[in-house]
Amino acid sequence: MSYEPDGHYPSHRGSYPPQGGDGQHQGHPPEGSGGHHQQYPQQPQPYGRQSQHGHSPYGAPPQAPSYDTPRHDGRPYDEYEQTRTYERDYQPASPPQRPRRPSRARRWIIAGASVLALAGIGAGVMAHYEIPPFTDKGKDVSFDTPTGDSRPSGQKQSKSSKVLMPTGPKASFKNAKTLDDGTHIAVTTLEGGKSGFKGKVWVWAPKQYFESEYANSGFPVMIALPGGPGYPTNYWMGADLGLQTSIAEWSKQGKSKPFILAMPVLNPGPDDGGLYWDGSDIPGQPKMGTWLTEDVPNLIKANFRTIKSRDGWAFMGSSTGGFASLKAVLKHPDKFKAAIASGPDIVPDSRLWKGHEKEKAQNNPKVLAKELIAKGGPDVYLAFQVGTAESNANTLPDVKSFIAAYGKGPIHTSLLEIQGGKHSARTYVPNMGKGPIQFISEVMEGPVSD
Repeated sequence: MSYEPDGHYPSHRGSYPPQGGDGQHQGHPPEGSGGHHQQYPQQPQPYGRQSQHGHSPYGAPPQAPSYDTPRHDGRPYDEYEQTRTYERDYQPASPPQRPRRPSRARRWIIAGASVLALAGIGAGVMAHYEIPPFTDKGKDVSFDTPTGDSRPSGQKQSKSSKVLMPTGPKASFKNAKTLDDGTHIAVTTLEGGKSGFKGKVWVWAPKQYFESEYANSGFPVMIALPGGPGYPTNYWMGADLGLQTSIAEWSKQGKSKPFILAMPVLNPGPDDGGLYWDGSDIPGQPKMGTWLTEDVPNLIKANFRTIKSRDGWAFMGSSTGGFASLKAVLKHPDKFKAAIASGPDIVPDSRLWKGHEKEKAQNNPKVLAKELIAKGGPDVYLAFQVGTAESNANTLPDVKSFIAAYGKGPIHTSLLEIQGGKHSARTYVPNMGKGPIQFISEVMEGPVSD
């Protein structure tokens, strides 16, 4: 199973600090001065006192320099400089005066402004690094009432409605990150009723979800799975990868459905020497397959306005998460319609399958695809994207081989080869907007209303 070293969200470090210089300006000597101090002409003294010889001890008034006269630094005067230099040098000198100290009131104003400026900078830094009380991280988040509309989203609806209103019970969501558009990435701890596994799930709803015109509309859901360890975080919940903002932008452009995102942990424990669970129910292990395909969807149905049919449910993932996404749709085509698999493995290969070959085959995408073709459906849509510079040189050939063998009948596929692309979530997110997100959005529904 391949890993994704460049895709992990740094869960124990704050967001990247703002970039830029040290804020200090570098001084430069006047052009042509050679770095020496500028020599200014001596100012004349007041006139009116004569020397014993009848001449002014201070000399004659200075003459305006001609345009042909070079400056002290060797450059010619321009018209404006010539005029201003003459006027300046012809002014009588004043006796030297001590510099005036600012008034007490002015000093207080300057001090107060400095304190406010420092306070503003400090508050910005603490907000950037999510230091209370300058952040809303950890505050309660609710997804059941549209902005500007006091009506509860749960209302009576006909049995023929495509919309599934929140079924409850309501989960306790805490804010993990507030995005620039005001939407929230929230987190809750879910104790799976079907799997028995307890873990974190991050959620996000697009801005349209909170608009009054969609108060009774159901939205499509995408379950996003990470690669690598996938515990104790899911790196898609990090705003640095831009998954949420990309979906928001793509939906404005008409490329993507405005998906609700569910981002659960992929594994039940930390990575230990390459240990992973293949997003499956491996005998004797936590039931991660049930967690991903039953418990997590049930959490979203309980708290969000969703779509009843499989036309509103999809997966996406990279690396190990790409495999789990591919396998989930092929194993449960009655519940999920589409998947975006980025740099995925094609077959299960966790060492935890040892001694459980039968169960391993039941979670093999090749076996599942063959069975689905034999049944004649239902139709599923699989969008693959793979970099040409993947760390595992077999990834692209394996995906092409799978498409050639099983991309027929009810299994619809697309492949985006990312030229120079690496095995990284940072490669996969921007390229989703170049084909994969459109491929699945065209066959999915939402938002839908009664």
